[in-house]
Amino acid sequence: MEYLYNLKKPLAMHMRWHHPYHLFEDVTAVEGFAKKYDSSLFLFGTNQKKRPNTLIFGRMYDHQLLDMFELRVTNYVPASEFKQPAPLYGCKPCLVLQGTLFESDDEMKRLGNLMVDWFRGPKVPQIRLQGLETIITFTAVENKLLFRVYRTQLKKSATKTPRVELVECGPSIDFALDRKQLASDSLYKTATKVPAQLRIKPKKNVSQDVFGTTHARIHLGRQDVGRIQTRKVKALKKNTATGSNAIPVNYAPGESMEE
Repeated sequence: MEYLYNLKKPLAMHMRWHHPYHLFEDVTAVEGFAKKYDSSLFLFGTNQKKRPNTLIFGRMYDHQLLDMFELRVTNYVPASEFKQPAPLYGCKPCLVLQGTLFESDDEMKRLGNLMVDWFRGPKVPQIRLQGLETIITFTAVENKLLFRVYRTQLKKSATKTPRVELVECGPSIDFALDRKQLASDSLYKTATKVPAQLRIKPKKNVSQDVFGTTHARIHLGRQDVGRIQTRKVKALKKNTATGSNAIPVNYAPGESMEE
């Protein structure tokens, strides 16, 4: 819990509640805190006899609960047991979703989308290679979610681009999916709707191939060949006397036109 809080610094607030809360029965308390602190994401940790070592990830839309998942920790290896140094807190991580369940199962799709919202950090237009120091992977395997954290190491290579190696730095957490509460399709569609001001209009007649080369198609109107202006040459001028094109006087077939 403390490590996940450090990942969200300074955009997170750590609170301790000593009163029992049952979020899957009544979410008014969480919605009240979300409205009070203007928060769209929350993480609730509990340790009960019936449900030990449980983390509840959730998110809000318009200060109302959108969806939440209850994940039970089945295996935990803290970062202190790894020999590698811990990643820098506050940097933007690279998120990787692994497993076919993120594409085929609707519930795992929503869970993967929630994990991306929770750990992606601030939005940036671009990032340099040296700035990618933390790699977080989520692997979906048979109703389980495997959470792993890696640190990048840049090695020498034969080219200007360095060779990137991943070293696990922890923590390593295995989650089991217990309970979930998903929003309806209409509410989820409303929450993910992009405003018209932020939509990027597609460019017509512009395509890009597999090599990244941009191709454009240009449409031209019908051309009138008779009105095309050509280069003015003496040989193309009409003779004012005969009305025909001018021809040299001393010219005979088979002879050169040069004097």
